[in-house]
Formats: sequence, C-alpha cells, structure tokens
Amino acid sequence: MYLGIDAGTSEIKALVIDRHGEIIATSGAKLTVQRPHPHWSEQDPAEWWQALQQAVSSLRSKVGERWASVRAIGLSGQMHGAVLFDGDNRVLRPCILWNDTRSAAECQELMALAADLSAISGNLAMPGFTAPKLLWVARHEPAIFAQTASVLLPKDYLRWKMSGEKLSDMSDAAGTLWLDVAKRDWSDSLLAACGLTRDHMPRLVEGSEPAGKLKPELARQWGLRDEVIIAGGGGDNAASAVGIGAVNAGDAFISLGTSGVLFAVNDRFRPNPASAVHAFCHALPERWHQMSVMLTAASALRWLCDLLGASETTLLAEVATLSAAEQLNAPVFLPYLSGERTPHNDPQATGSFHGLTHATQRSSLAYAVLEGVTFGMADGLQVLEEAGTRINSCSLIGGGARSPWWAQLLADALNIPIVTHKGGEAGGALGAARLGWLADGGDEAVVCRKPAELTRYLPEAGRHQRLQKRLAYFRLLYQQQREARALGF
Repeated sequence: MYLGIDAGTSEIKALVIDRHGEIIATSGAKLTVQRPHPHWSEQDPAEWWQALQQAVSSLRSKVGERWASVRAIGLSGQMHGAVLFDGDNRVLRPCILWNDTRSAAECQELMALAADLSAISGNLAMPGFTAPKLLWVARHEPAIFAQTASVLLPKDYLRWKMSGEKLSDMSDAAGTLWLDVAKRDWSDSLLAACGLTRDHMPRLVEGSEPAGKLKPELARQWGLRDEVIIAGGGGDNAASAVGIGAVNAGDAFISLGTSGVLFAVNDRFRPNPASAVHAFCHALPERWHQMSVMLTAASALRWLCDLLGASETTLLAEVATLSAAEQLNAPVFLPYLSGERTPHNDPQATGSFHGLTHATQRSSLAYAVLEGVTFGMADGLQVLEEAGTRINSCSLIGGGARSPWWAQLLADALNIPIVTHKGGEAGGALGAARLGWLADGGDEAVVCRKPAELTRYLPEAGRHQRLQKRLAYFRLLYQQQREARALGF
C-alpha cells in the first residue's frame, strides 16, 4: 500500500491506497491560520508536525493490520510558504503562507532587481510567492534573515522531519520564483537577487522519484517497516493533477478548495505572465502546466457561513430552491477576500456585495458567493484561452466538488462540460499516494489513470447567456473598485 500526505492550509490530510489504486481509508487533522496584522497569514510548522502525527495515528487505526504493508509515502502541500532554518536547523519564525500579501512592495523591488524574472520563472512577482517573502524578511527582520541558512516549502519541512533530508520537487520549487522553470533547475541569478545562493536551497528531484526514506525510529513509532521510500511529491495542485489523472497535454481540472485553481497540462514550458497566468513544472518529468489562481474560493462560502451562523449544507440547500429570476436579481459578489492573483495580480483587491436591498435573503447572498467564485474562474479561463490554451472539458476536485449545484453553475458559466470523479474530493493526498507508488516502481499508465467518472455536467445554453450579463457587471465592479483606489478611496 501507499500513503499520501497533503499539507493543506486548513488541514493535514492522509490516505492510503492499495496496489490497485483504490482508497482504503482517509483521515485528517485541522489547522488554524494566524493573522497577527492586516495582510499577514502565518502558521507554526510545529503545528503541521503535530497534526500529521494525529492524522497518521487515526489512519493507522482505521487500516488495521494492512497498515504495515505501506511501501512508500508521497507528499503534497500548500505552495510558496517560507520555512526559515538557521545553521542548527532551528525554525527561525512562523511560516509566511501563500495567501500572505505583506510583500507587495518587495515584488516591485524584485522585478527591478531581476529584469529577467518573468522569462526565467515564467511568472510575475506576486506577494504569494516565496522570493518576495525573503526580501520582506531581509528588510523588516534583518537579524532573522542574517541567520537564515536554508529555506524549505511546507511539505518539504514535513519531509525533513520524516527523513532528515532537505529535498524538494520541481512543481513546488517552481512556485518560489527561484527556479529556471524551462531548465528545471535553480536559477543562480534569481537567488542572488534575494541575497541567496544554491546553498540555501534543498536538492531538487522529480516528483515521482525517490527522495529520502522514513527515519528508522519514526518507522517503528508509526508501525511501518524499515526502508519506506518518500517520493519527491508535488505542490498541491500538481499532486491533485496526478490524483485526477491530468498528466498529459490537454488535460485540465478545476480545484475548489481554500483557493481556486484552473489547471491545464502542457508538454512544454508556455509562460504568459502578462495576464498573471502561472507557468510551473508538473510533478512528472518533461511536463509543465499553466494555472489561473484565485486566492479565495470555497473559503468564501465558509466565511459567509461563519457570518450567518449557518452550515454549508444548509446554505447550499437553500440556494438550490432559488428560481431563475431570484438568481438573476441576487447581489453580485466580488470574492477578493485575500486580494487576487489571476488575472488582476492585485493584493489590495477586496471583497464586496453589490445590489443589497431589504428583500435580500441569506440564500441570495450564498448564491452570490458561489456565482462570484465561478465568475473568477471564468476570468481565469479567458486568460488561459488568450494564452493559446484550449480546454474542452474540466474535471472538478476539492471541497466544492461535493456540490452538484455548484458543478452545474460552473458548466453553465464557463460553457464547458464539468466532470466529477470517484475520489475527487481527496485532491492532493491521492496524487501524493500515487507519486509514492511511482517512486516504488509503479507504471505511470496504470498509476495515473483517470478515476471513474461520477457525473458529467453539460452547459445549458440559455443559462450561459443569462449569466454573461452578470459576468460583465462583475468585471465592471472590479474596475470601478480599482479606479476608486487610484483616486485614494
């Protein structure tokens, strides 16, 4: 069997698959995010390790005697986070997360310091990426920067705890802005722009390659055999792609988790930084991918649930009762609760409802949130198409995949078929387990097959046309917000 671990923002997930690729059991342990100042988002890496221990213990109890047959472990994780170590391998400060936007000024500095940044990394400098975070630390916490001997990404911190090895894979490393994405190697010039060298970086491997082994003492503690392989793994979206079978050019999926992603596989490096499209290495060799990324997706619905004191299940059920006329008259929601990446690259963007009246019900607010996130996906699809990527259908994964109503809304708004799969909610953890299987010698054609299709949602032409007017209004509202900020409001 193979163990997959996904180090998410809100949860550490773990699952086990058998040699047929079937999910045997899953577990999870919740995490919290600390926001000590506006625009900050941090986590203590020690909490990840504690949560992983909890998740593994729970999973072991569910699997029973078969647990000892785990042969390899794969890792997936939230990208871009900066875990800073000193020379004695002590963590110097909380990890600055992917949705932290404090380093907007440092992004401009980085673009000035490295004129070839976009050509080499395939991306614009955005506050979510790792490199600007280090410039922020150098400016605001110089004593910590001076002590920094190495930098790891979140999942690779867990690998270090598990194996003692400092390694990373190509897909996760591509999200640092320090990788030459075409060459799949660290860029000395981009590192130098941040006052760093290769000595600060982990060794690079492909996601499907062996990348360390579980420490013998930890293997005994976990009830596993010696010599358990740890695969290179992948950033959360690349690992999710492996889990959903999106491994060949033309494959695509939408992920609705804390963030929202539209992911398209390419057989070559195809950057388009002008529209804030991400171009990264895939977790498998000789493949790349493009992504449009929203910073707030299913987390917008959780935010509304907390405000209203209602569960997601309740609100989704209420939304499903709305008539077509009630949907057309609902408020319009801008989902920029943490700023936005694609297509705006605007860390100062904010969320808002437009069109509230005394008649507005909470079901209309919930509809507006779902629609606003969906319109953000439509923006992402538009810029991917402008970059020459054609998507004929899309798999749907993540927490949002549990809602048939949302899946149909996506199909209607984007005007493409949306497909859900068995195990689609497993996301990066399933892909991580598959990468572990590959590192143990598994055949890619067998390991990375697409999971069984559950439902195919076909776009309805009439609703697509009705949504276009609201989409145009959605885009106008953002432009008005941007113009207002330019005037100092």
